[in-house]
Order: sequence, then C-alpha cells, then structure tokens
Amino acid sequence: MRTLTTMAALALLAGCTGETPTPRDASQARDGAGRDRQIVDLPLTDGPKITDGATRDGPVTPGDSSPAPDKGDAFPPVSGKATYYDADGSGNCSFPASPQDLMVAALNTPDYNGSQSCGGCVLVQGPSGSVTVRIVDRCPGCSQGHIDLSKQAFAKIADLALGVVPVTWQFVPCTVQGPLRYHFKSGSNQWWSAIQVRNHRYPVKTLEAQVGGSFVAINRELYNYFVYSAGLGPGPYTLRVTDVLGHVLTDTNIPFQENQEVPGAAQFPP
Repeated sequence: MRTLTTMAALALLAGCTGETPTPRDASQARDGAGRDRQIVDLPLTDGPKITDGATRDGPVTPGDSSPAPDKGDAFPPVSGKATYYDADGSGNCSFPASPQDLMVAALNTPDYNGSQSCGGCVLVQGPSGSVTVRIVDRCPGCSQGHIDLSKQAFAKIADLALGVVPVTWQFVPCTVQGPLRYHFKSGSNQWWSAIQVRNHRYPVKTLEAQVGGSFVAINRELYNYFVYSAGLGPGPYTLRVTDVLGHVLTDTNIPFQENQEVPGAAQFPP
C-alpha cells in the first residue's frame, strides 16, 4: 500500500503509477500485488437500483440481455480535483498497456470502489475544457473526489504547469464497439478460475457463472478479476453479467482460453 507524502515540491507532478497483479502459476495462491507509489494530496490553492441476478434463472439465449432501466440520476457529477501522472494504460485494473489510447485515469480508493469503476468512462470538466477518460488504475493516496489523469488527458482540461486544478467529473457511457469480452487470467485452469470482463459500456457490478444448473456469484478482487477459487471446470461456461445500471446480459458457450480474450454475443444497451 502506498503512503502519503508531504513534500510540497511534488505537488505539480502528483500522480499514480500502475499497481498490477503478480502473475502466478496454477499451484500458487492468487492475489493482487503492486508497486508502491506516492501522491501529494494538497488542498487546492485558488448507485442505482440493481436487478437481482437470481430473478433471471432459467433458460438463457446467447447474448440475452435485460431491457434498459431508467438511468435517472445514476451518475451524479462529483466535485473534486485533478492531477496527472505518466500513464501507459495499465495499472491496478489489470488492463494491458494501451499506448494507442492514453485518455486514461486513476481514481481514489473510495471512488475506485473495490475495482467496480475499472473500465468505466468518466467525463471530466476542467478550467480549460473537458475530456473523457477510461478508468485503469487506483490512487490510494488520493482523497475522495480526486481523479489522477494521464498527462495527455490533463492537457485537455488545463495547463500542465498548474499541476492540480478543480474539476467536476461523472461516469458516462463508454463508446465501445462489439460485444463484451471475457479475459481469462494467466494461471487460470479448470480448478481455479479468474475472469475479467472487458469492453463494457457501463461499469460492471457483478459476474455470475452457471454451476450445477444454477447461477453462483463470483467474488471480485481489488485487481479487477472475478475469482472462483473452486474452479468452474473445463468449460464452456454460461456467464451472467450485471452492470451498475441493472442491465443483465447472459452469454452461453464461452470457451476457456488461458490468457486470452473470448468475445461474448452482445453488448449492454445504451
């Protein structure tokens, strides 16, 4: 875990580096491990109703999804501050580096919400403009409301020389192409299953798998993998995903492919 520094000289470059899980083979315990980083968190100077997945037990169709619920005020704006860091797209969310897309950010631990925010998109309004970023990392030294942007994203809302600026931000739908995708963590096998949901329009709330004819919830880790320690067997799998707005999508016949992404059949509705 990272610690808070009080060196004012770092204020202009307050930022977060990645915290990535250490790959382990099938014989080892699975957990997240990361690199410590420091953050200067100085003062500025100037969930919606979720559909209970259990209600959808029964016959499923590939890509079966629920109707879009009323979004209402599901994503109210947050007042906070922004800093920047040298981002490469990787981090505590365990996504691969994305040098082709550096509109990314890290969230403070409360707003990171146990990795539920991972892969979600956030619209940030700053002093000089706005930018939409994807959440890829966690910033433990940041206070609630604080968002740590890549340098490239920060430059779209303020001069880099300012270092820290007041902002408002809120979650918005991600512009995604194609269906949900399921990534099986390196080291996964039929006796220990770790699955990450990618390419989702809204942040993912829960992942369930059909085991013995009924759906069971899979525990989510801080490093953004859903881990079923007893293993889901050799596959293929029937998986049910619920986003934070209550959309429910069921995918069938998902094959197991270690350290690979497997596409589903559908995407959450707008």
